Amino acid sequence: MGDFPGVHIYVDGSCEDNRNVNSETRAGWGLCVVRGDSASGNGKGEVIFELSGKVETKVEKDGYLGAEVGSNNTAELSAIAHALRWLLKNSEIESATIRCDSNYALNIASGAWRAKANKDLSIRVRALWDEVSALVSLFGEHVSAHRGHRWNERADHLAFRAMRGELPLPLQFWKPGQR
Repeated sequence: MGDFPGVHIYVDGSCEDNRNVNSETRAGWGLCVVRGDSASGNGKGEVIFELSGKVETKVEKDGYLGAEVGSNNTAELSAIAHALRWLLKNSEIESATIRCDSNYALNIASGAWRAKANKDLSIRVRALWDEVSALVSLFGEHVSAHRGHRWNERADHLAFRAMRGELPLPLQFWKPGQR
């Protein structure tokens, strides 16, 4: 994949209807890894990896991380978990900034806050954060949602499409703001 010691990873979650959620509520997560990002939102840098999927709430299913319900919060935490898993598989990365539009998810993942719900998922994400931060200079950074930030919008697109069970548009055919 080439030499890229530092990356930004944009993560997002999407939920069908974030009221009265349960284990059947559809939710999806997405992440995009960017090399050479200026973090200014203007889309500088190159996407070197993307991944998305549904929030799995059934223990016996592949991809289950501990979420009890499908919600925006479980989707955001799932996106962070998958970003951290990607970092564990890519040992050439020396530093990573996870950029997320959910302060809740960032604070749970980094250990600043304790979860009151979906504790198994929160514990798993926190453990991954600790494992990765022992190997990589790891940072979490809030980015404002739906403000035209190219890579945050791409993560949103990936999460929204995963929640709906649809494939994302290829990057070359996608425009920021397009869900």
